[in-house]
Amino acid sequence: MTVVSALSLAAWLWLLLARGFFWRTDVRLPVREEPAVWPPVCVVVPARDEAAVLPASLPSLLAQDYPGRAEVFLVDDGSTDGTGELARELARRHGGLPLTVASPGEPPAGWTGKLWAVRHGIGLARVRGPEFLLLTDADIAHAPDSLRALVSAAGPGGFDVVSQMARLRVESVWERLVVPAFVYFFAQLYPFRWIGGGRARRATRTAAAAGGCVLLRAEAAERARIPDAIRHAVIDDVALARAVKGAGGRVWLGLADGVDSVRPYPRLHDLWRMVSRSAYAQLRHNPVVLAGTVAGLALVYLVPPVSVVVGAVTATAPVWMSGAAAWLVMAGTYGPVLRYYRQPWWLAPLLPFTAFLYLLMTVDSAVQHYRGRGAAWKGRTYARPGAVPEEG
Repeated sequence: MTVVSALSLAAWLWLLLARGFFWRTDVRLPVREEPAVWPPVCVVVPARDEAAVLPASLPSLLAQDYPGRAEVFLVDDGSTDGTGELARELARRHGGLPLTVASPGEPPAGWTGKLWAVRHGIGLARVRGPEFLLLTDADIAHAPDSLRALVSAAGPGGFDVVSQMARLRVESVWERLVVPAFVYFFAQLYPFRWIGGGRARRATRTAAAAGGCVLLRAEAAERARIPDAIRHAVIDDVALARAVKGAGGRVWLGLADGVDSVRPYPRLHDLWRMVSRSAYAQLRHNPVVLAGTVAGLALVYLVPPVSVVVGAVTATAPVWMSGAAAWLVMAGTYGPVLRYYRQPWWLAPLLPFTAFLYLLMTVDSAVQHYRGRGAAWKGRTYARPGAVPEEG
């Protein structure tokens, strides 16, 4: 136990100092000089059964204060709740940017529904000759200056992808416990400072985006064959960023101010489904990687509190001291994310419990995959990429 607790502490010291300062929350939208001529932008919104959230999100897009030419394409992906008609009614009621509602039909084999809808939306948008495409989810509400700020941050000849991780809703008890940790774990996997560039060599390899808000340069999309090149990706935002960066593009990702998700996750079951549907895909459906991930989560997040208890009960000072120090570093690095979400500090020591929930969600994701129900979302279940024949 002494060795294990020491290893856990060493892991936390490495995460604190050598993982791109992932725990900091000051990576925000780059401020650049506004262009003399604002480039045309097309906003593409894939939507499937989103009537419940659309009244809180779509009007914010239509009301964008953008000096250049902009219009919105909402792609109704086989909704059964009247999403398309509601979108038209909201446009008639609120006015603002021009809105086109279209439907691509059912996706062919090898495509996820969202990316098939995105492909259809980009195809419609290209007729307008946009310089930028804003890919945003139907549950995302934007501040009036959101599009202006994104285009300014991309800049002429600057970033090919500018993505903001939308501020998720934190109102229910389970949202407060689980949602900030989701952002914390994501940043730990993909440190924002490594994505946006920098002098470290690792910065050139790390790529990720947040699918709720992705400004994509149209030229870069064609160069990287977006979305065809990632048509089967369940975690499509990360796949998009990797494809763009692999094609020589520059990617930026940071936390959002003024880009908010309005989708509620009031119950643990709702959050569980959100995480478990794609967790095993993140691990490339590899049981060896799954075993290593479970062991790593246990060492990093579960060992510290166990060491404190075991060390206190057995009066083994090195054990409880190492565990307490690791737990303190863990809570300290979680604090900035809690502040970003305006949550109380006392949630920080509860991170081991939340990490245990994520561990169970990840295992459940693998179980559902082998039962043939993995990557299920809104009535569709997607096979892993290797099970789908590649197009010629």
